[in-house]
Amino acid sequence: MNDAISSVRPAGGPGRREVVALLAMLAATTILSQFFRSSNSVIGPELIRDLSLSPEGLGFANGSFFAALMLAQIPVGVAFDRVGPRITVAILSVLMTIGALLHATAASGAGLALARFVVGLGCAGSFMAGVVLISRWHPRQSWSTVLSWLFALSQVGLLLAGLPLAVAAETVGWRVTFVGMGAVAALVGLMFFLIVRDTPPGAAPLASSVAPVGALEGLRLVLSTPGLLRVFALFAVAYAAFATVLVLWAGPYLHDVHDLGPVERGYVLLAMGVCQTAGGLLVGPLDRIFNTRKWVVVATASVALAMLVLLATVELSFTGALVTLMVLSAASAYTAVLLAHIRSHFPDHLAGRGATTGNMAQLAGATLLPMLTGFIPPLFPVTDHEYSLLAYQWIFAALALALAMGLAVYLTSQDVKPDAHGPADPPAPA
Repeated sequence: MNDAISSVRPAGGPGRREVVALLAMLAATTILSQFFRSSNSVIGPELIRDLSLSPEGLGFANGSFFAALMLAQIPVGVAFDRVGPRITVAILSVLMTIGALLHATAASGAGLALARFVVGLGCAGSFMAGVVLISRWHPRQSWSTVLSWLFALSQVGLLLAGLPLAVAAETVGWRVTFVGMGAVAALVGLMFFLIVRDTPPGAAPLASSVAPVGALEGLRLVLSTPGLLRVFALFAVAYAAFATVLVLWAGPYLHDVHDLGPVERGYVLLAMGVCQTAGGLLVGPLDRIFNTRKWVVVATASVALAMLVLLATVELSFTGALVTLMVLSAASAYTAVLLAHIRSHFPDHLAGRGATTGNMAQLAGATLLPMLTGFIPPLFPVTDHEYSLLAYQWIFAALALALAMGLAVYLTSQDVKPDAHGPADPPAPA
């Protein structure tokens, strides 16, 4: 690991200790974000019981988290470029803490939805702060590798939102658990403010070198960047297609088609998460090895697409379905390379808005694809509250179509090689 860190640290740049400290703090914020976005899944029955929620009410509360993420992206991007990720994430951690405490004291579905919305606002800068800071602290050719480390570490949040949260909720109750997580969020925010720096030691502060760009003008500049929308087309469906399988349909598919019980399904879903983490660590450095981002993305996305087509067209045995789901999970871990491709389009003074605008595309896809696939199962006969194989095949076919369309547009994009020089910042005003 030390050798790996040295290989992505610019010569004469920050030392190993500073690089590790930055990655540790970014990991802490993304772990919290992953935990909060996934936490209601395991304690859903307790929330329904204690707050007299309907399933629709629980779904609305969960949706409010992602609505907040979406709404916050533009102002967060402006804040990244104006005051820097350090102050922005530290301030957002206050909202994360308040949201966790509201969650702990919620007395109704409306209170839970409000809590989830506030927590969502608090998490709005977590992942994109990593994109901005990693691109400032590391040489261009290392972006995909370091981003893949960050995304792999963030998966700890998903694990914490599973069995550990279930045990804590059973032991001390979910309300006390969220009070504790609020305290953790406050501590992480404080440490982020004290430890993280927006630029490496010796680098000039960005605010002193370029004139501020207005919010709407910055967004216009981002969206008018040549070739960027072609990359966004795939980014909107890349993670969304996989997440729709993992979070929404893999469990029901394994139950209805392959008769797996809750424990067996849990193991499969855990294995899918582990495969995606391992896949990210393997795929992340490939752009440096082959000196191409576009074709690493095309190759891995094509494998993921092939797995969705296989699920959609073949009546697989359980072993076949298991292998297909594992390969789909590993092959879908190209997001870090795609993010590095997106980041390569922007000068530093637009890095925040570029990253968060891209994240809006991803959030839109992650919101729309699950909703659209939800209309498919009722079109087919239901037996004993179980959907047929044909219904699931149409779900997988819809996801394959979305991914294929995004990939087709992405194929027309311009490659940005890791060793190429990116767009420069404009000169400072006289």
